[in-house]
Amino acid sequence: MTQAPSAKITKNAVFLVIVASLGYFVDIYDLLVFAIVRKASFHDIGIPDADMRVQGEFVINCQMFGLLLGGILWGIIGDKYGRIKVLFGSILLYSVANFANGFVHDINTYAIIRFIAGIGLAGELGAGITLVSETLSKENRGYGTMIVAVVGLFGATAANLAAKHGWQNAYFIGGGLGVLLLLLRIGTFESGMYKNVADSKVSKGNMLMLFTDRKRFFKYLNCILIGMPLWFVVGILITQSPEFGRELGAKEPLNAGDGIMYSYIGISIGDLFAGVFAQLTRSRRLTMLVFQVLSLISVILYLNAYGITEKQFIWLCLFMGFSVGYWATFVTIASEQFGTNIRSTVTTTVPNFVRGALIPITLIFEWFVRYFTAHGGKDSSIIKAGYVMMFIVTAIALFSLSRLKESFGKDLNYVEDEAGTI
Repeated sequence: MTQAPSAKITKNAVFLVIVASLGYFVDIYDLLVFAIVRKASFHDIGIPDADMRVQGEFVINCQMFGLLLGGILWGIIGDKYGRIKVLFGSILLYSVANFANGFVHDINTYAIIRFIAGIGLAGELGAGITLVSETLSKENRGYGTMIVAVVGLFGATAANLAAKHGWQNAYFIGGGLGVLLLLLRIGTFESGMYKNVADSKVSKGNMLMLFTDRKRFFKYLNCILIGMPLWFVVGILITQSPEFGRELGAKEPLNAGDGIMYSYIGISIGDLFAGVFAQLTRSRRLTMLVFQVLSLISVILYLNAYGITEKQFIWLCLFMGFSVGYWATFVTIASEQFGTNIRSTVTTTVPNFVRGALIPITLIFEWFVRYFTAHGGKDSSIIKAGYVMMFIVTAIALFSLSRLKESFGKDLNYVEDEAGTI
């Protein structure tokens, strides 16, 4: 491990946290707007009701694949050329894509534009969390990332409210918010830690470093796997709530947009509690463990809520959201595990690989649906598949969490050597 010179805490740190928070607000808005307007937009472009679930999975998987590729692209750019360049480039790309999304008339164009939007959306969170983590003191950076997550996650609420004025307008508003954010970003500044290594000869943004050392690779992989339950809950259980509602015998159709809005309100509250809990216990690992167990309990309650009412659905979404409200803690853990020269690469790719993991999760989930349909009839097949997948992703997450070292209060002012481990 090679030590870099000490980074100074700037007087503009508060402004940086505010801007990063608003950036994540727009990021979440644009990330979830498709899930919220899926049925209305598909109806207008002529997708039959019977095909909406499968076509919706196709489009969301294209968006998630874009996030996966964008995570790699922006992460490397952030380490090689600076975190600020990532913020400007990513915001510009997803703003243009969202404007274009308001004009689509067929499913293939829809999917292509969501793929492009996904690439753009991949850079916002990782760059913002990296800047905040490197700018605030090691004792207070948890509060900074907590604020970013709490403010940002209310973007889901804004997206749901905007969607009530038409799905095209929801996309246009998303693009407009991106442009306004781009103007606000002009006042941001580069991380002091990054400046200290920017002109050095140390390897920066070399993603191969994550794969050339066994210990470093498994640490990176475990950082990804601990976040998988969150996107299964949001990307499958809540996004497909109309379908789950039918299987549960809901007294009236469940609204995915409302489900996403209330679950993200819950996530925001959960992130607040998780951040405070981590600060009080001085342990991010314990925080993750508590919330992972809560998320399993919440999903069991959801999948067993036969005859569910709209009010019960809202409360369950709030609880499920709260229980997976460890997003800021999870991303902060990833940021704290690696040196300054590959920190942006890790912090940007890890959350986007988790989002991208929704692709194989969806495929495996659908396999289980088909399996239970073939062996037990169509009734409750989606419920059984939900149980199995939640137990699988939770078990993987808990095992991966057990393999990571505690990172609370860790000094981040160091760089990674190309050979060896830290």
